[in-house]
Amino acid sequence: MTKPKIAEPKLSKNAQDVARKRYLRTDMEGKTIETPGEMLWRVAYHMAKPEVTWGSNGIVMEIANQFYERMSTLKLVCAGKAMFEAGNPGGTGQLSSCFVLPIEDSIQTIFKTLGDAAVVHKNNGGTGFNFSKIRPHGDKVKNVPGAASGPVDFLRAYSAALSQILQGAKRQGANIGILNANHPDIEEFIDLKDTDGTIKNFNVSVGVTDEFMRSVEEDKYWNLVNPRNHEVVRKIKARTLFNKIAEQAWKSGDPGLMFLDNTERGNTVPNYGKLEATNPCGEIALFPYESCNLASIDLARHLKGKKIDWEDLKKTVRIGVRFLDNMIEVNAYPVPEIESTVKNGNRRIGLGVMGFAHVLYRIGIPYNSNEAVMLAKELSKFIYENAAEMSAELAELRGNFNNWDLSIYPAKGQPMRNCAVTMIAPTGTISILADTSSGIEPVFSLVTKRRTFYEDDKSNHSTKELLMVDPVFEEYIGKRKNVLEQVANGDYSGLTLEERKLFVTTHQIEPEWHVKIQAAWQKYFDNSISKTVNFGHEATVEDVKKTYMMAWKMGCKGVTIYRDGSKDDQVLSSSKNSETETPSASEQALARYAKDELLNAVSNSCPECGGKLHKQDGCSKCIDCGYSVCG
Repeated sequence: MTKPKIAEPKLSKNAQDVARKRYLRTDMEGKTIETPGEMLWRVAYHMAKPEVTWGSNGIVMEIANQFYERMSTLKLVCAGKAMFEAGNPGGTGQLSSCFVLPIEDSIQTIFKTLGDAAVVHKNNGGTGFNFSKIRPHGDKVKNVPGAASGPVDFLRAYSAALSQILQGAKRQGANIGILNANHPDIEEFIDLKDTDGTIKNFNVSVGVTDEFMRSVEEDKYWNLVNPRNHEVVRKIKARTLFNKIAEQAWKSGDPGLMFLDNTERGNTVPNYGKLEATNPCGEIALFPYESCNLASIDLARHLKGKKIDWEDLKKTVRIGVRFLDNMIEVNAYPVPEIESTVKNGNRRIGLGVMGFAHVLYRIGIPYNSNEAVMLAKELSKFIYENAAEMSAELAELRGNFNNWDLSIYPAKGQPMRNCAVTMIAPTGTISILADTSSGIEPVFSLVTKRRTFYEDDKSNHSTKELLMVDPVFEEYIGKRKNVLEQVANGDYSGLTLEERKLFVTTHQIEPEWHVKIQAAWQKYFDNSISKTVNFGHEATVEDVKKTYMMAWKMGCKGVTIYRDGSKDDQVLSSSKNSETETPSASEQALARYAKDELLNAVSNSCPECGGKLHKQDGCSKCIDCGYSVCG
């Protein structure tokens, strides 16, 4: 088999911008030197190279063609980092997007990990840490009382150091810091981002156990324990701590919750260790020195009319697993411990989905319905079972992952090439590339107004107003163009009652439906789910607490909430009364974790008004409307 004829995928203007700014190779002067189709072939061929280890002559080109067919039709899209790096002689070779690194209770290991994190960030990766093993602030060190800095001070040190490493000379890398709810410094940690405005490059989450959540329900006291000697330092009402978490999340979106026992129940290698931290967006819980290798299936491109094309979806799942297992082989690892844990240890992969909301639109099912929950379960079960089957087939040919003996699979008599296979990522820029809805999130907005800035306007103001329309909604509306203007102004009178029920958007969906959809996908997926539970601005702290309890009881491994307008530097905000609204619906993926993604991926334009952004004092500022985001 020979190299295929390059097929250029049909890309929207936003998608072309993303490809040019993020994924396409450039020369020394910054000029683009490949097309999107050529880029996809570069990636497909590079990922097929390991096939020669197990196959015969011609196998590399054969598999590369299979990869390319799925990728050029945008049915399978790998993580953006891998799209830029794979086969790129000007890249670092690091294809993994994110990592978890260990934090132990000693100065030597704390700063070794910081050094490892710096290398990861230099190569454009993100990092997750659990700081719970560090002794509390004011504890003794070598019998010197009051000498310990505590986990919060070390998180600040990590934030300050890693913020100096700009990725692509544009933005800081992403991080997540986790502290378990029984740590004596947990209250200071919860307030961290409220009291320290300098920490812009860390999300924070509290690790909570079943025992803690039951203590909240039963209004019991909760022990705060020194990790150095396991002695109880003091007791606090569990509800008091729970309320504090909910109040801070209501105010700012941080902290999130990581349900440690729910996560551990899904640990497929329990005899290797405990899962106590995640990557920055939470879609994969990882062991120390593990990384995530990610790709996502666009479900909206797997339809036959108004039905799922199950055979085509199965084909994409199988190709996706093979693609990701090969990625582990060709990956470059920033430190030796990561290669040992990933390539020669667990071989964890993350095959996910995007376009779920667009599937619902096309087949006529409202997001906030039992039918949507049932479809989510059906899809997640089908995808996981076929992914696991493919991993087992690869194991028969290539061998089990090295830590298979420490896993749950020997008891099942099940060969597995990878310790886990499925997850759901936020799919920020890759959903823009595919012009599809993000992950399993609902569509953020059907129609938004966006003022466009023209440099030839000497008054330096925006000169044109554009309507940015969700592509599926636009196709559905057809010639009823007047409806688009009405919806942009918050007027849905041009839609029938059934249409309003179907084309529901993020803030029209009650929080419990967000949780139900997340739990439905989590039921069968073996890694985790990245999902934001969105609240309207009028939501209360009690609403947040109810959502936390519901997510825990339904088996979610974590929960992130965001109340509209609760952050000054919010990326996507929905306001019918404002003169300008959010970027297009295809940019909806970037809600909580990716304010910098929006600024750098789509254009150098203001998400509020479309004006030009200028860097000033470390912030991006719009001289047209005053919008500002720092970090």
